[in-house]
Amino acid sequence: MTETSTKKKVVFGGFVITFIGAIFFSTKAIFVKLAFANTHTDAVTILALRMLFSLPFYIAIGLFASNRKSNVYFTRRQWIYILLLGLTGYYVSSLCDFIGLQYISAGLERLILFIYPTLAVVLNAMIFRQRINKYQKLAMVLTYLGIAIAFWGEMKIDSSNPQFYLGSFFCFLCAITFAIYLVGSGRMIAETGATKFTSYAMIAAAGGVFLHYFVTGRTVHHMDDNLLWYGVALAILATVIPSFFMSAGIKKIGSSNAAIISSIGPVSTILQAHFILGEKITIAQITGTILVIIGVLLIGWRSRENVSEAQKVIN
Repeated sequence: MTETSTKKKVVFGGFVITFIGAIFFSTKAIFVKLAFANTHTDAVTILALRMLFSLPFYIAIGLFASNRKSNVYFTRRQWIYILLLGLTGYYVSSLCDFIGLQYISAGLERLILFIYPTLAVVLNAMIFRQRINKYQKLAMVLTYLGIAIAFWGEMKIDSSNPQFYLGSFFCFLCAITFAIYLVGSGRMIAETGATKFTSYAMIAAAGGVFLHYFVTGRTVHHMDDNLLWYGVALAILATVIPSFFMSAGIKKIGSSNAAIISSIGPVSTILQAHFILGEKITIAQITGTILVIIGVLLIGWRSRENVSEAQKVIN
C-alpha cells in the first residue's frame, strides 16, 4: 500500500468518525427536551447531571493516557489553554445551549447552533491564516443557506412564543463559544493528542459546572429515576462518545473540515425531534436540510485540496 493511499484512508476515516460524532451529539437536544418535559428540572441541574455521570470516564481515560510511555507532559501554557477551552466549549457553551432549549424547539436550537461551522472556518482564516479552499467556500454557502431557510420556517411556527428570541439568543451565544473551542482545540490537539486533551478539557468543564451548581444555591436532593436516566444518557451517548469521536476527527482532517461535516447535526436533530418529540417539519426545513446534506457531501469529497490539508495535520 502506497503512502498516498494510506493517507487518503486516514482522511476518509476522519470524515466517517466526525460524521458519527455529529450524529451522537445531535441526540443531546432530544434528551434535554425530554428531561424538561417529563421532570421538574432546570438547565443547570440537568447539565450538572450530564457532567457528573460523564466525569468518571474522562478521569479514567485521562489517567490512562497520562500513564502511557508516549505521554508528553503539558506545559504551563498548555494547561492554561486546556482549562480555558474546556470552560468555554463545554461549560459556557453547554449552559447557554441548555438555557436556550428551555424556550425553543430542539430543531430550532440545532439550526442556530450550527452557525458555528462557518464561524470556525472564518476564525481559522482570520487568526491562523488558514486558507479557505473552493470546496469549503461552496460547502459553507450551501450549509449556511440551508440553515437560514430552515430557520425561517421555524420562526413562522414558533414566533408567538414570548421567549422565542431569548432562547434563540442563548443558542447563538452557544454557537459562538463552541466555534472558539473548536478552533482552539484544533491547534491544541495537534500538540497534546486528542484523547488526553479531550479528557482534561472535559474535567475542567465539569469543575465549572459543579461550581456554578453550588454557587447558585442549589443543593443535592432526591432525584427521581427518570431524571437520573436522562443524565446517564446525556453523559454517555451525547457527551463521552461523540466528544472523543469529534476530537479524533479534528486530528485527522482539521477543525475547519470537521466543523462543516458536523453540520449534518441539524438534519439528525430535526428528524429525531419530529419522531420523538412530535415537532413539525415544514417545507422550509426540508429544503434547508437538503442543502445542508449537499454541503456535507461536498466537503466529504476526497479532493486533492482536502487530502493536502489533512496531510499537514497528520505530518
